[in-house]
Amino acid sequence: MKTRLLFLLVVGMGLVIHQQANAQTITLNTKFVTLGINKRGFITSIKDRSTHKEYCPDGRSSALLSLYKDGRYILPGSATYSTLSKRILLHYPNGSVATLQTDEKGEYLRFKLVSLKPRNGVDNVVWGPYKTNISKTIGDVLGVVRDDDFAFGLLGLNDNTTAGPPTGGDMSFMYYFIHSPDPVKYPLPPNLKEGQTFTIGGDGVNDVAFYSHPEEYYRMNYGNGARLEPAYGSTVCMHSRDRRKEQMIRFPVLPDNLDGKVNSARYQLVPPANADYIGSSVALLACPDSLGLHTVEQIVLKEGLPHPEIDGQWIKDPKAYRPDIAWHGAHDSLISYAHQLSIKGVQDEGWGEYYPNPQNRWTNRKINFNNAAPMTIPDYGALMQRNGIRYGLHTLCEFLQPDNNSDVAPVPSDSLAIMQRTSIIKDISDQDTIITVADKAHFNEYGGWEGNHTNVLKIGKELIEYNGITQSAPYTFLHIKRGLYGTKRGFYKKGTTIVKLQPNCYHGFAPDMNLQKVYADYYGKWLTEGGMDYIDFDGLESCMYQGQGQYSFKDFFRNLFDSYSKNGGKYLRVMGSAVCEGNWHYMSVCNVGGGDNMFNPILNKWDRGERHAVCF
Repeated sequence: MKTRLLFLLVVGMGLVIHQQANAQTITLNTKFVTLGINKRGFITSIKDRSTHKEYCPDGRSSALLSLYKDGRYILPGSATYSTLSKRILLHYPNGSVATLQTDEKGEYLRFKLVSLKPRNGVDNVVWGPYKTNISKTIGDVLGVVRDDDFAFGLLGLNDNTTAGPPTGGDMSFMYYFIHSPDPVKYPLPPNLKEGQTFTIGGDGVNDVAFYSHPEEYYRMNYGNGARLEPAYGSTVCMHSRDRRKEQMIRFPVLPDNLDGKVNSARYQLVPPANADYIGSSVALLACPDSLGLHTVEQIVLKEGLPHPEIDGQWIKDPKAYRPDIAWHGAHDSLISYAHQLSIKGVQDEGWGEYYPNPQNRWTNRKINFNNAAPMTIPDYGALMQRNGIRYGLHTLCEFLQPDNNSDVAPVPSDSLAIMQRTSIIKDISDQDTIITVADKAHFNEYGGWEGNHTNVLKIGKELIEYNGITQSAPYTFLHIKRGLYGTKRGFYKKGTTIVKLQPNCYHGFAPDMNLQKVYADYYGKWLTEGGMDYIDFDGLESCMYQGQGQYSFKDFFRNLFDSYSKNGGKYLRVMGSAVCEGNWHYMSVCNVGGGDNMFNPILNKWDRGERHAVCF
């Protein structure tokens, strides 16, 4: 009897019939909202149970789960629901059937993709985009939209469910969009309209450029978890990718030709990672705005998501706000100043930028004093802990520099992140400077997507500099320099793989997803060995270099926190140069801005400084 199978249960003297719903509306409830899903598998109602206000835009519906293949959405055609198993079957025109587990969790709804059969080459599944008529505040990073009364959003419940729709590199580049949170108080000038977009200001490189428009109606977009839709309100979206497939992406993070070079690198070959969309899960929250943060915390706690606490309070709670000290110079009075100011967190910029190197963890540097002998970093970290001060250093996250990292030189790791791959079509000796390959791929592009013009090939255990490739066969690299950074020139047979490495912005390199796990573990050990429970990750874009987007951030931070805890760490305060959906759960403080953004307590005014720390 297939979908019309009847389940008969005898209860006392009565007969209760549980029927698998077919061609009828599915209704799911939380404490705050009733969600209506029609027979096609589309959300048609998001209704506040208290006020009965409808938050689904009039005449617009949203697919509960979309499939995505080769850049195109596949929407469901029909839906059936079992009240016993709490499962929804979504049928798609390509023949695929998705099984979703639903759970009404009191304050939120949980959806999980149990199976997709047959897969039919689908490369992503997309939760939404879900349309709402809410538009006052667009939470593009986490994917929450709000007005004065209500909040609606999604939280990914596993690492491979990430914010936004599928894109190249699963990231969204930064831009300004025009949106007034209060048209009466902040009316738009005649030359602007709602939803209009602009590239970031200034030169697009200096930190100040990112904040060059102070007007309230200029909004900086950092992510794509939520999006303003001027016609009706907003959309909220998450997706999950089959990362076991190799991808060729066009990197979207920075606008094209930011550095004025017409062929700055945009394309990147992304090797497979061990992550699939089966098991993708989201929490849908829809609640009074006054309960929004509380509801997010309840989801975090119930679903076992990262929940860093400071002095017993969730780090995202405004009550957890703590000022910190950014320290420069000798350390004679640092502990005394911290005690006098009743500040328990110190980020030590005076030590300089730390580049990770497992072979020389402390780079022979020490903590300096004007009137005392230098101390090792572990000894000073232990001293700070005894004084009740959370202490840590400033580091370039995963920046693997050739002059001080053993994974780059003199014997480069086979797990450095790459941009392109091909093979040589002729044997080459250790003296040859003519290297001919099977195809040109995108080797003609300069450097990396940040406008960095570092062009380095890796073949075997040798690094080779080049500048360009011939545009017709035989494809030959131009301006070759063998044995770069002291690596050993080698002999290579026809068919040997040769790759272009992904450079970081300081002419170094980055780990791939496998080596990134090694560095996450390394940082956890390094911090605990150094008596540190604070770290400032400058260069967090290093988690973008692998081309895996928010998933890469989540993978790095999960492994870092696991290692830190395993090695005896209790609370890790993380400050970083950017916040996105992938690291939001883990971070305590974010660096923003530039220019005159550091307060000078001696002069009692804002002074020149690199960053201004903002606590969540």
